Amino acid sequence: MIQTKTIFTVNSPGTMIYGRDAFEKVGVNAKKLGTRALIVSDPIMDSLGFVNQCNSLLKTQGLEAVSYIGVSSEPIDSFVTEGLELLQAQECDVIISLGGGSCIDTAKAIAVVATNGGYIGDYMKMQKLADKTPIPHIAIPTTAGTGSEATDVTVITNTSNEVKMMIKQPAFMPTIAIVDPILTITSPQAITAATGVDALSHAIESYLSRLAHPYSNVLALSAMELIVNNILKVYEHGDDIDAREAMSLGSMQAGLSFSNASVALVHGMSRPIGALFHVPHGISNAMLLPAVLEYSKDACVDRLADLGKFFNKEGQYFTPEELADLAIVSIKEMCKIMNIGNLQQWGIEKDAFYEAIPKMAADAIASGSPANNPKVPTHEELIELYKIAYHYEF
Repeated sequence: MIQTKTIFTVNSPGTMIYGRDAFEKVGVNAKKLGTRALIVSDPIMDSLGFVNQCNSLLKTQGLEAVSYIGVSSEPIDSFVTEGLELLQAQECDVIISLGGGSCIDTAKAIAVVATNGGYIGDYMKMQKLADKTPIPHIAIPTTAGTGSEATDVTVITNTSNEVKMMIKQPAFMPTIAIVDPILTITSPQAITAATGVDALSHAIESYLSRLAHPYSNVLALSAMELIVNNILKVYEHGDDIDAREAMSLGSMQAGLSFSNASVALVHGMSRPIGALFHVPHGISNAMLLPAVLEYSKDACVDRLADLGKFFNKEGQYFTPEELADLAIVSIKEMCKIMNIGNLQQWGIEKDAFYEAIPKMAADAIASGSPANNPKVPTHEELIELYKIAYHYEF
């Protein structure tokens, strides 16, 4: 039986604006926070016209803006440095992130370092406390996946040692989150799959976490139901706005849930894979999720059974053990339909991967996330799990 916390603190953005066409509220809300904005985005969002649209919405409210569109991959420390230099040179007093989790995480780091100083890695594991109010930050996701718009977590890769730094402090929470499902319609099928499974991983892990509590549980259960019922719909029919809307809500709820509880073993193992082999975060989570759930099942049958109920479309009678198995089998089938391959199929060379396993296992443990798992792995068990994941058959 998973023990849940009896005393807990709830953190969330000061304001969350959700719904179709919510993006149009960016100018009005930015005007409350500053006079000159730094838009943090990426080349794809720029090419789709979203950055120009954001600029126009700001101008209608009398705000000037400059754009940093250098976020071209999973977020790294040099993006933070470049964005910070632009913010300071242009004397911006509000930040707007527009894009996936990489853009939002980069903006979070810029907002904190701008007022608290130092290197972003200084804030890992509370070594440096961000006690000064960060630059106001409006987070606008264009994918239904990371939930970063609703979390006080940023994940930035240290390029000097290839470690993905998971940094969690209240100061990293966006000031305002604007979640508009219409912005997710342009997500390609592969991105829809990766970010969708990422959101599902957040919901599942926060529900299974040793740090779970009543508030996070309610959000996690709602997120799991929304995602399970809609992820294949948006994968197969990307223009299904009702399903997109459900996924955006589920992703936001999952973000709120894990930010107030925690993620666990999947994320702990996933970050080193991303840092060393540059596998996108959502994909590496998807590659790991079924194997980790199989490993963890004996310690969380009842909670996995709750997940299994969302896959029991016929309402048949199943024991908790059978429902837990149904959850795992169904997730494997879902990943197979969405062409989530294993690490070998991704193209990672076996010898290079196996050589990196001891470092990945050590980095995973050092992140702290595996300690929140219902079943806490040893270093040796982590090594074996990485090997299983390399060849895993969905």
